[in-house]
Amino acid sequence: MAQNIYDRAEFFAGYSDLSRSVRGLAGASEWPAVQALLPDLAGKRIVDLGCGFGWFARFARSQGAASVLGLDISENRIARARAETTDAATTYEIADLEHLRLAEASFDFAYSSLALHYIEDFAGIVATVHDALLPGSHFVFTIEHPIYMAPTNPDWATDAAGRRIWPLDRYSVEGSRTTDWLAKGVIKHHRKLGTTLNTLIAAGFSIRHVEEWSPNDQELRDNSDWATEMDRPMFLLISVQR
Repeated sequence: MAQNIYDRAEFFAGYSDLSRSVRGLAGASEWPAVQALLPDLAGKRIVDLGCGFGWFARFARSQGAASVLGLDISENRIARARAETTDAATTYEIADLEHLRLAEASFDFAYSSLALHYIEDFAGIVATVHDALLPGSHFVFTIEHPIYMAPTNPDWATDAAGRRIWPLDRYSVEGSRTTDWLAKGVIKHHRKLGTTLNTLIAAGFSIRHVEEWSPNDQELRDNSDWATEMDRPMFLLISVQR
């Protein structure tokens, strides 16, 4: 079973105060780049893996999606998603993505935002999503970049010349990593970039776009604290097609 960190009181309180939790998609720095990867959602039957508070589900319906199924392990997040969604074509269910089962050929699009790095059996969920999509359908997801997940510590270091560096800790050693983020003992699963891409290919997906997100010039002018994103990518954005 995947770790349900969101239903721990201290974590959920901190998570609820994040910009992306308060402002939704507009508060997610990577959202403009993610939105550019989305296919036409009109008429699509969509599954949202790790749907959180339902921000993407509601966006998809506003774009004409036929239906959206939002799945999340957190009772807290599902409760808020249901409370903030008044739409019979959008449903939310509590589900453990580590052991997810979906009906074959039942969706036209799959989406996931910053959820799959919490899943140990990445190959398993990729195979499940592949089988649940109709041929030609797309799967767009974001995860924490593996470089971001493998630092020696959360602070910048400097080299002999005084330049900032982002030291890595056993990047090539894949597996669980425990970190303290909003709460102690948060478990994430580190995979090399090549492992992520090759797992998708092995499942039968075709890679359509891979983006190691960093802010553009205008975003940097508007958000000076994003400058560190120019030194190491925080997010990995991937679009694949069945």
